[in-house]
Amino acid sequence: MSEIRELQDVYGRRYRVGETDLELLGRPRAWMAWLAAAAMFAAGVQQYGFGVLAPVLTRVHGWTFGEIVPSLAVWAICQAGVVFPAAWLRERGILPPAAAMTTGAVLCAAGLVTLGHASGLAAVFVGYSVLGGLGTGLVYATCVGAVLAWFPDRTSARVGVVSGAFACGSVPFVLLVNAVPGERALLLDGTAAVTLLVIAGCGALLRFPPRHWWPETPEPRAWALDKAHNRNPAIRHYRPSELLRCPVTRSLYLVVALAAAVLLFDLGYVATFVAARGGTGLAAAALAVLAGVTGGGRVLLGWLSDRLGRRRVLRLALAAGGIAQFTLYYSGDHGHPAGVLAGVALAGLGNGCCYALLAGLVREYFGEESVPQNFGLLYTAKAVGALFGIGLAALVVATHGYLTAFAAAGVLSIAGALLTGRLAQPGRPRSLLPSA
Repeated sequence: MSEIRELQDVYGRRYRVGETDLELLGRPRAWMAWLAAAAMFAAGVQQYGFGVLAPVLTRVHGWTFGEIVPSLAVWAICQAGVVFPAAWLRERGILPPAAAMTTGAVLCAAGLVTLGHASGLAAVFVGYSVLGGLGTGLVYATCVGAVLAWFPDRTSARVGVVSGAFACGSVPFVLLVNAVPGERALLLDGTAAVTLLVIAGCGALLRFPPRHWWPETPEPRAWALDKAHNRNPAIRHYRPSELLRCPVTRSLYLVVALAAAVLLFDLGYVATFVAARGGTGLAAAALAVLAGVTGGGRVLLGWLSDRLGRRRVLRLALAAGGIAQFTLYYSGDHGHPAGVLAGVALAGLGNGCCYALLAGLVREYFGEESVPQNFGLLYTAKAVGALFGIGLAALVVATHGYLTAFAAAGVLSIAGALLTGRLAQPGRPRSLLPSA
Protein backbone atom coordinates (compact mmCIF):
# COMPACT_ATOMS: atom_id res chain seq x y z
CA MET A 1 0.00 0.00 0.00
CA SER A 2 1.40 3.37 -0.99
CA GLU A 3 1.34 6.42 1.25
CA ILE A 4 -2.19 7.65 2.02
CA ARG A 5 -2.58 11.34 1.16
CA GLU A 6 -5.42 13.82 0.91
CA LEU A 7 -5.44 16.06 -2.15
CA GLN A 8 -7.58 19.08 -2.97
CA ASP A 9 -8.55 20.37 -6.41
CA VAL A 10 -9.26 23.91 -7.62
CA TYR A 11 -12.96 23.53 -6.67
CA GLY A 12 -12.19 22.63 -3.08
CA ARG A 13 -13.02 18.95 -3.44
CA ARG A 14 -10.95 16.58 -1.32
CA TYR A 15 -9.62 13.21 -2.38
CA ARG A 16 -8.12 10.43 -0.27
CA VAL A 17 -5.59 8.59 -2.45
CA GLY A 18 -3.13 5.79 -1.82
CA GLU A 19 -5.54 2.90 -1.17
CA THR A 20 -6.88 0.82 -4.03
CA ASP A 21 -10.18 -1.01 -4.02
CA LEU A 22 -8.28 -4.30 -4.11
CA GLU A 23 -6.41 -3.34 -0.95
CA LEU A 24 -9.58 -2.28 0.83
CA LEU A 25 -11.87 -5.07 -0.35
CA GLY A 26 -9.67 -7.82 -1.72
CA ARG A 27 -11.63 -7.53 -4.97
CA PRO A 28 -12.61 -4.84 -7.51
CA ARG A 29 -15.07 -2.15 -6.42
CA ALA A 30 -17.46 -3.40 -9.13
CA TRP A 31 -18.44 -6.07 -6.59
CA MET A 32 -19.99 -3.38 -4.43
CA ALA A 33 -22.04 -2.11 -7.37
CA TRP A 34 -23.30 -5.61 -8.15
CA LEU A 35 -24.17 -6.29 -4.50
CA ALA A 36 -26.09 -3.01 -4.32
CA ALA A 37 -27.86 -3.76 -7.60
CA ALA A 38 -28.86 -7.25 -6.44
CA ALA A 39 -30.31 -5.90 -3.19
CA MET A 40 -32.22 -3.18 -5.06
CA PHE A 41 -33.48 -5.78 -7.56
CA ALA A 42 -35.10 -7.61 -4.65
CA ALA A 43 -36.36 -4.52 -2.82
CA GLY A 44 -38.22 -2.89 -5.72
CA VAL A 45 -40.95 -5.52 -5.94
CA GLN A 46 -43.14 -3.73 -3.41
CA GLN A 47 -43.34 -0.54 -5.47
CA TYR A 48 -43.41 -1.79 -9.04
CA GLY A 49 -45.40 -4.94 -8.29
CA PHE A 50 -48.23 -3.18 -6.46
CA GLY A 51 -50.22 -2.41 -9.61
CA VAL A 52 -50.68 -6.07 -10.50
CA LEU A 53 -51.52 -7.04 -6.92
CA ALA A 54 -54.16 -4.37 -6.30
CA PRO A 55 -56.84 -5.98 -8.57
CA VAL A 56 -56.17 -9.35 -6.92
CA LEU A 57 -56.65 -7.87 -3.44
CA THR A 58 -59.88 -6.13 -4.40
CA ARG A 59 -61.26 -9.32 -5.91
CA VAL A 60 -60.29 -11.61 -2.99
CA HIS A 61 -61.33 -9.32 -0.12
CA GLY A 62 -64.08 -7.26 -1.69
CA TRP A 63 -62.25 -4.00 -1.13
CA THR A 64 -62.73 -1.19 -3.58
CA PHE A 65 -59.76 0.05 -5.56
CA GLY A 66 -60.15 3.44 -3.86
CA GLU A 67 -59.69 1.73 -0.48
CA ILE A 68 -56.52 -0.20 -1.37
CA VAL A 69 -54.60 2.27 -3.57
CA PRO A 70 -53.83 4.74 -0.72
CA SER A 71 -51.64 2.02 0.81
CA LEU A 72 -49.18 2.61 -2.04
CA ALA A 73 -49.14 6.33 -1.21
CA VAL A 74 -48.35 5.63 2.46
CA TRP A 75 -45.70 3.12 1.38
CA ALA A 76 -44.04 5.76 -0.84
CA ILE A 77 -44.14 8.36 1.95
CA CYS A 78 -42.44 5.96 4.40
CA GLN A 79 -39.90 4.79 1.80
CA ALA A 80 -38.91 8.29 0.74
CA GLY A 81 -39.01 9.71 4.24
CA VAL A 82 -36.41 7.33 5.70
CA VAL A 83 -33.68 7.87 3.07
CA PHE A 84 -32.29 11.10 4.59
CA PRO A 85 -32.33 9.90 8.24
CA ALA A 86 -30.61 6.67 7.18
CA ALA A 87 -27.85 8.62 5.38
CA TRP A 88 -27.50 11.02 8.34
CA LEU A 89 -27.18 8.16 10.85
CA ARG A 90 -24.72 6.28 8.66
CA GLU A 91 -22.48 9.35 8.28
CA ARG A 92 -22.24 9.52 12.08
CA GLY A 93 -21.53 5.81 12.54
CA ILE A 94 -24.84 5.17 14.29
CA LEU A 95 -26.40 2.95 11.61
CA PRO A 96 -23.76 0.72 9.98
CA PRO A 97 -24.56 -0.55 6.47
CA ALA A 98 -24.94 -4.17 7.57
CA ALA A 99 -27.44 -3.23 10.29
CA ALA A 100 -29.43 -1.04 7.90
CA MET A 101 -29.55 -3.76 5.24
CA THR A 102 -30.50 -6.54 7.68
CA THR A 103 -33.26 -4.42 9.18
CA GLY A 104 -34.42 -3.45 5.71
CA ALA A 105 -34.45 -7.09 4.61
CA VAL A 106 -36.69 -8.13 7.51
CA LEU A 107 -39.09 -5.23 6.99
CA CYS A 108 -39.29 -5.77 3.22
CA ALA A 109 -40.13 -9.43 3.79
CA ALA A 110 -42.75 -8.44 6.36
CA GLY A 111 -44.38 -6.12 3.82
CA LEU A 112 -44.64 -8.87 1.21
CA VAL A 113 -45.95 -11.46 3.67
CA THR A 114 -48.58 -8.94 4.78
CA LEU A 115 -49.84 -8.55 1.21
CA GLY A 116 -50.11 -12.32 0.97
CA HIS A 117 -52.03 -12.96 4.19
CA ALA A 118 -53.67 -9.77 5.49
CA SER A 119 -57.46 -9.92 5.61
CA GLY A 120 -58.01 -6.34 6.77
CA LEU A 121 -57.02 -2.96 5.40
CA ALA A 122 -55.45 -1.88 8.69
CA ALA A 123 -53.00 -4.78 8.50
CA VAL A 124 -52.09 -3.83 4.93
CA PHE A 125 -51.36 -0.25 5.93
CA VAL A 126 -49.22 -1.27 8.92
CA GLY A 127 -47.42 -4.29 7.45
CA TYR A 128 -47.02 -3.28 3.81
CA SER A 129 -47.19 0.50 3.82
CA VAL A 130 -45.29 1.36 7.00
CA LEU A 131 -42.99 -1.60 7.66
CA GLY A 132 -42.40 -2.47 4.01
CA GLY A 133 -41.92 1.17 3.06
CA LEU A 134 -39.41 1.83 5.83
CA GLY A 135 -37.50 -1.34 4.96
CA THR A 136 -37.28 -0.47 1.30
CA GLY A 137 -36.11 3.03 2.16
CA LEU A 138 -33.29 1.65 4.32
CA VAL A 139 -32.12 -0.58 1.49
CA TYR A 140 -32.42 2.21 -1.07
CA ALA A 141 -30.45 4.71 1.04
CA THR A 142 -27.67 2.23 1.82
CA CYS A 143 -27.25 0.93 -1.72
CA VAL A 144 -27.27 4.35 -3.38
CA GLY A 145 -24.90 5.65 -0.69
CA ALA A 146 -22.48 2.79 -1.31
CA VAL A 147 -22.40 3.44 -5.04
CA LEU A 148 -21.88 7.18 -4.51
CA ALA A 149 -18.95 6.40 -2.21
CA TRP A 150 -17.24 3.77 -4.37
CA PHE A 151 -17.75 5.50 -7.74
CA PRO A 152 -17.08 9.22 -7.26
CA ASP A 153 -15.67 9.28 -10.79
CA ARG A 154 -18.70 7.60 -12.42
CA THR A 155 -21.63 8.67 -10.29
CA SER A 156 -24.50 9.02 -12.78
CA ALA A 157 -23.77 5.86 -14.75
CA ARG A 158 -23.45 3.64 -11.68
CA VAL A 159 -26.42 5.14 -9.84
CA GLY A 160 -28.38 4.57 -13.05
CA VAL A 161 -27.52 0.87 -12.96
CA VAL A 162 -28.41 0.43 -9.29
CA SER A 163 -31.63 2.44 -9.37
CA GLY A 164 -32.51 0.69 -12.63
CA ALA A 165 -32.26 -2.65 -10.83
CA PHE A 166 -34.84 -1.33 -8.34
CA ALA A 167 -37.36 -1.15 -11.19
CA CYS A 168 -36.34 -4.26 -13.14
CA GLY A 169 -36.68 -6.61 -10.17
CA SER A 170 -40.46 -6.57 -10.36
CA VAL A 171 -40.70 -7.73 -14.00
CA PRO A 172 -40.63 -11.51 -13.26
CA PHE A 173 -42.88 -10.97 -10.25
CA VAL A 174 -45.53 -9.13 -12.29
CA LEU A 175 -45.57 -11.86 -14.92
CA LEU A 176 -45.83 -14.62 -12.27
CA VAL A 177 -48.74 -12.94 -10.47
CA ASN A 178 -50.61 -12.76 -13.76
CA ALA A 179 -49.77 -16.38 -14.61
CA VAL A 180 -50.88 -17.85 -11.25
CA PRO A 181 -53.38 -15.35 -9.74
CA GLY A 182 -54.81 -17.98 -7.40
CA GLU A 183 -51.47 -18.58 -5.68
CA ARG A 184 -51.07 -15.11 -4.21
CA ALA A 185 -50.07 -16.19 -0.69
CA LEU A 186 -47.61 -18.83 -1.85
CA LEU A 187 -46.04 -16.53 -4.42
CA LEU A 188 -45.68 -13.64 -1.97
CA ASP A 189 -44.26 -15.89 0.76
CA GLY A 190 -41.69 -17.24 -1.69
CA THR A 191 -40.85 -13.74 -2.89
CA ALA A 192 -40.49 -12.58 0.73
CA ALA A 193 -38.06 -15.43 1.48
CA VAL A 194 -35.93 -14.63 -1.57
CA THR A 195 -36.03 -10.92 -0.77
CA LEU A 196 -34.92 -11.54 2.81
CA LEU A 197 -32.01 -13.76 1.79
CA VAL A 198 -30.80 -11.59 -1.08
CA ILE A 199 -30.89 -8.26 0.78
CA ALA A 200 -29.45 -9.63 4.04
CA GLY A 201 -26.76 -11.56 2.15
CA CYS A 202 -25.75 -8.53 0.11
CA GLY A 203 -25.82 -6.36 3.23
CA ALA A 204 -23.41 -8.69 5.03
CA LEU A 205 -20.86 -8.21 2.23
CA LEU A 206 -21.47 -4.54 1.43
CA ARG A 207 -18.72 -2.16 2.55
CA PHE A 208 -18.14 1.59 2.39
CA PRO A 209 -14.72 3.09 1.61
CA PRO A 210 -13.01 5.70 3.82
CA ARG A 211 -14.44 9.21 3.52
CA HIS A 212 -13.28 11.05 0.35
CA TRP A 213 -11.78 7.84 -1.06
CA TRP A 214 -10.63 8.05 -4.68
CA PRO A 215 -9.66 5.14 -6.97
CA GLU A 216 -6.15 4.55 -8.27
CA THR A 217 -7.05 6.05 -11.65
CA PRO A 218 -7.88 8.60 -12.99
CA GLU A 219 -5.67 11.18 -11.29
CA PRO A 220 -8.25 13.24 -9.33
CA ARG A 221 -7.04 16.78 -10.00
CA ALA A 222 -6.69 16.14 -13.72
CA TRP A 223 -10.13 14.48 -13.70
CA ALA A 224 -11.63 17.54 -12.00
CA LEU A 225 -10.47 19.76 -14.87
CA ASP A 226 -11.62 17.38 -17.60
CA LYS A 227 -14.82 18.90 -19.03
CA ALA A 228 -15.81 15.55 -20.50
CA HIS A 229 -16.46 14.39 -16.92
CA ASN A 230 -17.12 17.71 -15.14
CA ARG A 231 -19.23 19.88 -17.37
CA ASN A 232 -20.37 22.18 -14.56
CA PRO A 233 -18.55 21.49 -11.26
CA ALA A 234 -20.19 22.88 -8.14
CA ILE A 235 -19.06 26.33 -7.03
CA ARG A 236 -18.77 25.13 -3.43
CA HIS A 237 -19.94 22.39 -1.10
CA TYR A 238 -23.30 22.68 0.65
CA ARG A 239 -24.28 20.94 3.86
CA PRO A 240 -27.96 19.89 4.19
CA SER A 241 -28.83 22.99 6.23
CA GLU A 242 -27.27 25.20 3.55
CA LEU A 243 -29.01 23.33 0.74
CA LEU A 244 -32.38 24.14 2.31
CA ARG A 245 -31.63 27.86 2.03
CA CYS A 246 -30.75 27.76 -1.68
CA PRO A 247 -33.49 29.17 -3.97
CA VAL A 248 -32.79 26.50 -6.60
CA THR A 249 -33.64 23.80 -4.06
CA ARG A 250 -37.31 24.75 -4.22
CA SER A 251 -37.40 24.41 -8.01
CA LEU A 252 -35.51 21.11 -8.01
CA TYR A 253 -37.70 19.76 -5.21
CA LEU A 254 -40.84 20.62 -7.17
CA VAL A 255 -39.47 18.99 -10.33
CA VAL A 256 -38.79 15.77 -8.42
CA ALA A 257 -42.24 15.90 -6.78
CA LEU A 258 -43.98 16.31 -10.16
CA ALA A 259 -42.00 13.47 -11.74
CA ALA A 260 -42.74 11.22 -8.76
CA ALA A 261 -46.44 12.09 -8.81
CA VAL A 262 -46.80 11.02 -12.44
CA LEU A 263 -44.73 7.84 -12.05
CA LEU A 264 -46.65 6.77 -8.95
CA PHE A 265 -49.93 7.57 -10.68
CA ASP A 266 -48.96 5.21 -13.49
CA LEU A 267 -47.85 2.49 -11.07
CA GLY A 268 -51.04 2.76 -9.07
CA TYR A 269 -53.66 3.20 -11.79
CA VAL A 270 -52.47 1.96 -15.20
CA ALA A 271 -53.01 -1.75 -14.47
CA THR A 272 -56.60 -1.26 -13.31
CA PHE A 273 -57.37 1.11 -16.19
CA VAL A 274 -55.93 -1.24 -18.81
CA ALA A 275 -57.40 -4.42 -17.28
CA ALA A 276 -60.92 -2.98 -17.49
CA ARG A 277 -60.48 -2.27 -21.21
CA GLY A 278 -58.00 -4.85 -22.49
CA GLY A 279 -57.86 -7.68 -19.95
CA THR A 280 -55.50 -8.70 -17.15
CA GLY A 281 -52.91 -10.09 -19.56
CA LEU A 282 -52.41 -6.73 -21.24
CA ALA A 283 -52.39 -5.00 -17.84
CA ALA A 284 -49.59 -7.29 -16.60
CA ALA A 285 -47.65 -6.79 -19.83
CA ALA A 286 -48.04 -3.02 -19.47
CA LEU A 287 -46.67 -3.05 -15.92
CA ALA A 288 -43.79 -5.32 -16.93
CA VAL A 289 -42.87 -2.99 -19.78
CA LEU A 290 -43.19 0.06 -17.51
CA ALA A 291 -40.84 -1.47 -14.94
CA GLY A 292 -38.41 -2.89 -17.48
CA VAL A 293 -38.09 0.31 -19.52
CA THR A 294 -37.80 2.36 -16.33
CA GLY A 295 -34.88 0.19 -15.25
CA GLY A 296 -33.13 0.16 -18.60
CA GLY A 297 -33.90 3.81 -19.21
CA ARG A 298 -32.21 4.85 -15.97
CA VAL A 299 -29.00 3.26 -17.18
CA LEU A 300 -29.31 4.89 -20.61
CA LEU A 301 -30.22 8.37 -19.38
CA GLY A 302 -27.54 8.27 -16.68
CA TRP A 303 -24.99 7.64 -19.44
CA LEU A 304 -26.49 10.28 -21.73
CA SER A 305 -26.59 12.90 -18.99
CA ASP A 306 -22.82 12.73 -18.62
CA ARG A 307 -22.49 13.66 -22.27
CA LEU A 308 -25.45 15.94 -23.00
CA GLY A 309 -26.00 17.57 -19.60
CA ARG A 310 -28.35 16.48 -16.83
CA ARG A 311 -30.72 19.43 -17.08
CA ARG A 312 -31.28 18.89 -20.81
CA VAL A 313 -31.84 15.16 -20.45
CA LEU A 314 -34.22 15.70 -17.50
CA ARG A 315 -36.25 18.21 -19.51
CA LEU A 316 -36.61 15.80 -22.46
CA ALA A 317 -37.48 12.89 -20.15
CA LEU A 318 -40.27 14.78 -18.39
CA ALA A 319 -41.68 16.03 -21.69
CA ALA A 320 -41.73 12.44 -22.95
CA GLY A 321 -43.47 11.35 -19.75
CA GLY A 322 -46.16 13.96 -20.30
CA ILE A 323 -46.83 12.83 -23.87
CA ALA A 324 -46.99 9.25 -22.58
CA GLN A 325 -50.02 10.02 -20.40
CA PHE A 326 -52.13 11.13 -23.36
CA THR A 327 -50.91 8.15 -25.41
CA LEU A 328 -51.85 5.78 -22.60
CA TYR A 329 -55.36 7.08 -22.17
CA TYR A 330 -56.19 7.22 -25.87
CA SER A 331 -54.75 3.76 -26.60
CA GLY A 332 -56.34 2.15 -23.56
CA ASP A 333 -59.74 3.73 -24.11
CA HIS A 334 -59.77 2.76 -27.79
CA GLY A 335 -58.44 -0.77 -27.31
CA HIS A 336 -55.03 -0.44 -28.98
CA PRO A 337 -52.62 -2.84 -27.18
CA ALA A 338 -49.59 -1.67 -29.15
CA GLY A 339 -50.36 1.92 -28.22
CA VAL A 340 -50.72 0.99 -24.55
CA LEU A 341 -47.34 -0.72 -24.53
CA ALA A 342 -45.76 2.20 -26.38
CA GLY A 343 -47.31 4.60 -23.86
CA VAL A 344 -45.99 2.77 -20.80
CA ALA A 345 -42.57 2.45 -22.42
CA LEU A 346 -42.49 6.20 -22.99
CA ALA A 347 -43.70 6.78 -19.42
CA GLY A 348 -40.96 4.55 -18.03
CA LEU A 349 -38.31 6.27 -20.10
CA GLY A 350 -39.64 9.67 -19.00
CA ASN A 351 -40.87 10.01 -15.42
CA GLY A 352 -39.26 6.79 -14.26
CA CYS A 353 -35.73 8.07 -14.87
CA CYS A 354 -35.78 11.19 -12.70
CA TYR A 355 -34.08 9.58 -9.71
CA ALA A 356 -31.11 8.35 -11.73
CA LEU A 357 -30.46 11.95 -12.77
CA LEU A 358 -31.08 13.38 -9.29
CA ALA A 359 -27.85 12.04 -7.78
CA GLY A 360 -25.80 13.65 -10.54
CA LEU A 361 -27.65 16.95 -10.23
CA VAL A 362 -27.14 17.02 -6.46
CA ARG A 363 -23.41 16.46 -6.90
CA GLU A 364 -23.18 19.03 -9.71
CA TYR A 365 -25.16 21.72 -7.89
CA PHE A 366 -24.26 21.20 -4.24
CA GLY A 367 -20.81 19.57 -4.23
CA GLU A 368 -19.31 16.37 -2.89
CA GLU A 369 -19.22 16.72 0.88
CA SER A 370 -22.80 15.70 1.67
CA VAL A 371 -24.10 14.01 -1.47
CA PRO A 372 -25.97 11.11 0.25
CA GLN A 373 -27.68 13.41 2.75
CA ASN A 374 -28.50 16.09 0.19
CA PHE A 375 -29.85 13.41 -2.13
CA GLY A 376 -31.97 12.09 0.74
CA LEU A 377 -33.44 15.52 1.44
CA LEU A 378 -34.47 16.04 -2.17
CA TYR A 379 -35.70 12.47 -2.43
CA THR A 380 -38.39 13.28 0.15
CA ALA A 381 -40.13 15.08 -2.73
CA LYS A 382 -41.32 11.60 -3.70
CA ALA A 383 -43.53 11.64 -0.59
CA VAL A 384 -45.14 14.88 -1.79
CA GLY A 385 -45.56 13.31 -5.22
CA ALA A 386 -47.35 10.35 -3.63
CA LEU A 387 -49.95 12.64 -2.08
CA PHE A 388 -50.80 14.10 -5.48
CA GLY A 389 -50.13 11.17 -7.81
CA ILE A 390 -52.04 8.62 -5.71
CA GLY A 391 -54.07 10.41 -3.02
CA LEU A 392 -55.43 13.32 -5.04
CA ALA A 393 -55.63 11.15 -8.15
CA ALA A 394 -58.03 8.80 -6.34
CA LEU A 395 -60.45 11.70 -5.86
CA VAL A 396 -60.05 12.83 -9.48
CA VAL A 397 -60.66 9.33 -10.86
CA ALA A 398 -63.71 8.84 -8.63
CA THR A 399 -65.33 12.16 -9.50
CA HIS A 400 -64.15 12.98 -13.04
CA GLY A 401 -62.93 9.71 -14.51
CA TYR A 402 -59.68 8.55 -16.04
CA LEU A 403 -59.62 11.09 -18.86
CA THR A 404 -59.20 13.97 -16.42
CA ALA A 405 -56.68 12.03 -14.33
CA PHE A 406 -54.43 11.12 -17.27
CA ALA A 407 -54.72 14.65 -18.69
CA ALA A 408 -53.73 16.13 -15.33
CA ALA A 409 -50.77 13.72 -15.10
CA GLY A 410 -49.65 14.74 -18.57
CA VAL A 411 -49.88 18.43 -17.74
CA LEU A 412 -47.95 17.95 -14.49
CA SER A 413 -45.12 16.15 -16.26
CA ILE A 414 -44.87 18.81 -18.97
CA ALA A 415 -44.95 21.49 -16.25
CA GLY A 416 -42.00 19.72 -14.63
CA ALA A 417 -40.15 19.81 -17.96
CA LEU A 418 -40.75 23.55 -18.25
CA LEU A 419 -39.69 24.09 -14.64
CA THR A 420 -36.24 22.61 -15.36
CA GLY A 421 -35.52 25.93 -17.08
CA ARG A 422 -35.31 27.48 -13.61
CA LEU A 423 -32.58 25.09 -12.48
CA ALA A 424 -29.16 26.69 -12.13
CA GLN A 425 -26.10 26.01 -10.01
CA PRO A 426 -26.09 28.05 -6.78
CA GLY A 427 -23.54 30.84 -6.96
CA ARG A 428 -22.94 30.67 -10.72
CA PRO A 429 -24.23 33.61 -12.80
CA ARG A 430 -26.92 32.43 -15.20
CA SER A 431 -25.19 34.18 -18.11
CA LEU A 432 -22.28 31.74 -17.72
CA LEU A 433 -24.45 28.64 -17.83
CA PRO A 434 -24.50 26.52 -20.95
CA SER A 435 -27.84 25.79 -22.57
CA ALA A 436 -27.81 22.24 -21.25
